[in-house]
Formats: sequence, structure tokens, C-alpha cells
Amino acid sequence: MSSLLFTDATAILPDRLVESAFIWCESGKIRSITQRAPKVPADTQVVECRGQYVSPGFVDIHVHGGAGHDFMDGTVEAMRAACRAHARHGTTTIFPTTTTGSAEQIHAMLDAAKTVKAARGTPQGARIAGVHLYGPYFAEDKVGCHSVEGRRSPVAREFLRYFESGLVQIATCAAELPGAAAFYREARRRRCLVTCGHSNASWPEMAAAFKCGMRHVDHFWCAMSHVSSVRQRLGVPMRGSMLEFVLGTPEMSTEVIADGCHLAPELLDFAYRKKGPRKLCLVTDSNRALDLPPGRYRFGPGQDGSWFDSDGKVGWAPNGSLASSIMGMDHMVRQMKKDTTASLPEVIRMASLTPAELTGLSRRTGSLEAGKRADLLLLNRRLNVKRVFIGGSEVSFED
Repeated sequence: MSSLLFTDATAILPDRLVESAFIWCESGKIRSITQRAPKVPADTQVVECRGQYVSPGFVDIHVHGGAGHDFMDGTVEAMRAACRAHARHGTTTIFPTTTTGSAEQIHAMLDAAKTVKAARGTPQGARIAGVHLYGPYFAEDKVGCHSVEGRRSPVAREFLRYFESGLVQIATCAAELPGAAAFYREARRRRCLVTCGHSNASWPEMAAAFKCGMRHVDHFWCAMSHVSSVRQRLGVPMRGSMLEFVLGTPEMSTEVIADGCHLAPELLDFAYRKKGPRKLCLVTDSNRALDLPPGRYRFGPGQDGSWFDSDGKVGWAPNGSLASSIMGMDHMVRQMKKDTTASLPEVIRMASLTPAELTGLSRRTGSLEAGKRADLLLLNRRLNVKRVFIGGSEVSFED
């Protein structure tokens, strides 16, 4: 049905709530948001909200998989299944994220993403906006739960082929690696969100990366440098780290994994208060164990990715360190609202408009605004996802 009307909704805008709202969508786009019933075509599908929230669909810029699949499995089946799993949790726009691995594995992932992205018809999973080239360019001492064998420093003849796919929209590299400056400059030239992650960089190295176009740091506090780790690497005098550089540089943005396991409430609230909802976004960083029972799973490619254990709340690496999240974006939203002083519009903004702005998508999606794509969620008062609409079409999750 081309026309869709949400009635008696509490609309979540980036800066406020609008009670008793009517949200009219037509031809896949939002046409109006009013508190008076609009004139609509006779065949309009009416969604009676009864005071429930209507939220923009979530945008996840850092996510590895779900429902038993990792994007690095490199198959169309895995790509579609993981995108569908995340749509169930409210993510309507997604950036499948690479891990460490071979060039062949990364190209297989890019090829699968290209196929799914190009598919026409009614979306049955989160829409792929681009790929986050996350691994393999990590510092050796900050690999985390990723496979150590699959990490390396960036070399132009390799990373240029990834960029030439036309899919990479977010590009990560540890700032201290040889070749990082060339990687950052190329990513900036291609208008990517340029990020530093899995790094033990010092402030001067971050400053040099900033000059080359780096503007974002992956999952704050996780697999990133601090003053003590930089001292162990570079000696004295003690130097600033990624932490201080991000907090001290207004242009820098970052992200948090608000699953209740990675970061305590005081850290989530600290990040919100220091960076604000325009420079802080929520990510899932979730892996293939999303929506699956506790057990042992592979992180990254199914054939040779590193092993981790899920306890039903979070992933754990064999050495006892955290190994990615197993929760969807709806959980991150609920946890961030519970654990911080951020308002509901601000929390939703961090899961939708802010990542859309960082990746250049905000003219098309990320907020309830006339002219934008009708990527909408119906949430109950506990912020549980009840219905999902992508481009004005409802996603059915019945098997």
C-alpha cells in the first residue's frame, strides 16, 4: 500500500516528543507530521498507535552479524539473514562491518554486500547503506577478540581494491601503523567516515591522523589506548592517548556499546555528557550470537574466525576479555535511557540521526521529517519494537 498513516502516536523528534501525532507516509517517504488529521487517500493503511512511540529506524554503523551468521562468512545468505535479524531489533539502515581476515575473505564479504544492496523489492531486512571496513588494519597489541593472524598494516595495493568496490563508507585503521596516513587520506578523498580503532595511538599520532581526515573513534574505551598503555609503548614522558584526544577535540565523534556489559552506567553517562548526542552514537558491535542461545561461536569468518563464548548477555574471548556484543540496537536504546541522564529524544538521536549525519545519510533517513524515507518503528512504552517499516513497507518476521 503506497499510503500509510500513523494515528495517536507519540512522535520522537530529535529534540522533543510530539504527543497525539499523525504521521503520514506516501510512496515510501514521510509526507507530514501534524497534530491534526491530514487529508489522505481513501486506500491509506491506518496504523493505530494508541499513544505508543513512533521512532525513526535505527542506523547501525558498527555491526558484525546475527542469527548465527557473520557478515564475514561472505555469502548472500549470511548477509540477508543478519540484516533481517537486526531489522527485528529496529535497525533499518546497516553498515556490515569487516573483521580481520584475508583479502579474499574481505572481498567475498564486499561481493555479498553488493549483491544484497542492489536487490530490488520490498525490504525484508535492514537496508545496506555501505560497508564499514573495520578489520584488518589493527595494532598488534589491540586486536581484541579478532583473529591475530588476520591483522596487518595497510598497503595501498590492497586497500585501494577495497575502496574501488564503491561500497566502503566507513574506514578504520590504527593511527600508529605504517601506511595509516595514506589510508586515511584515501578514505577522506572517497568521503568515508574515517575512524581510528583497535589502536594504542598517542595524542601526537592521533593529531597527525586528524590532519589526514580521521574524525571518529570506534567503541569508546574498548580496544583503545590510555595514558598507561601509551607509556608502556613509548616510555616517558607520559603522553596523551586516544581518550584525551577525543575528549579534547570538539570535531571528534565516537560511539558506545550500551549493552550493560561493556560499559558501566557512569561511563555511558560520562560519554554522553562530554561529547553530547550530536557527537556520540550507539552501536551494537554485535556478532553472530545475536538471538541465539548461550554457546561457543566463531567471530568473523565461519571457517577460521576466532572462537568466543556467549553467556546469553555478552561474548567472551578465551583469555577472559569481552568479545563483542550479542544484543540488538533496541537493547542499546533501552540501556542508554536507563543508565544515563540523556532524554528519550537524545537517546533515539544517538541511534538514528547522529550516525546518519556522520555517514552522510541524514538528508534521506535518521529522523522523522517530511521528505525523508519512511523508515519507522512502532515502540511500546518500554521501548520494545512492535512493528518495523522500511521505505513505508512493513517488514514481516513470520517464518
